[in-house]
Amino acid sequence: MATFDRNNTTRYGMAGSHANAAAFDAGLRAYMLRVYNYMAVGVAITGVLALLTSMMATTTDPSMAAAQMSNGTLLTSFGVALYSSPLKWVVMLAPLGFVFFLSARINKMSASGAQMAFWAFAALMGLSLSSIFIVYTGNSIARVFFISAASFGALSLYGYTTRKDLSSWGSFLYMGLFGIIIASVVNYFLASSAMQFAISVIGVLIFAGLTAYDTQQIKEMYAAVDDSEIAGKKAIMGALRLYLDFINLFLMLLSLFGNRQ
Repeated sequence: MATFDRNNTTRYGMAGSHANAAAFDAGLRAYMLRVYNYMAVGVAITGVLALLTSMMATTTDPSMAAAQMSNGTLLTSFGVALYSSPLKWVVMLAPLGFVFFLSARINKMSASGAQMAFWAFAALMGLSLSSIFIVYTGNSIARVFFISAASFGALSLYGYTTRKDLSSWGSFLYMGLFGIIIASVVNYFLASSAMQFAISVIGVLIFAGLTAYDTQQIKEMYAAVDDSEIAGKKAIMGALRLYLDFINLFLMLLSLFGNRQ
């Protein structure tokens, strides 16, 4: 992820006065609200695009079907291209590439450019996640989404309000994150249900911790002396981090508690 100057000596300006402290707190709240708003819009874009894509990829009319999945779902020609052709690898890997691109280039982008890149990333994630509407029932997706949202909200609130320094969690959480990524790749070929269950359980714990950790880190990135461009780019990067935490927490919980078609 991109890094920014977090010099604590400049964060409060003339730190002694109550007026400056109040102004700093108001600025911090506005900054965090901006982060959460960006993140929420990103999640909404992903959800809408995922649903629309799944609707275009499937049909209930046998005369319009180009193929049938093992669970009986009928795919249109668009669905076959998206889920059965080599295009599926592009759709799966493009969001990951976009994350690396945005993280590496954000310092050279304008705030508006970074915002547009984030919306494009959220749209790509919608294409990538559209298959969940084919694999899982709509009711279970909705139920797990609200469980994820409530859990995310509580964990992020803890990260924002706690006075405990969570920075020591970082190395452990990122080691765990790389571990479950490697395990997921291996299990893609093994297709072990037991291994998938273990990955999902550990993943829930990892992304729960990352939600609190990232919230505190995003809060610490705020500086009252930042101009609008720097503040805007910080808000986008913060939204991206929380977006990834939420999406992955949701997917891990869906793997555990979702009802398959």
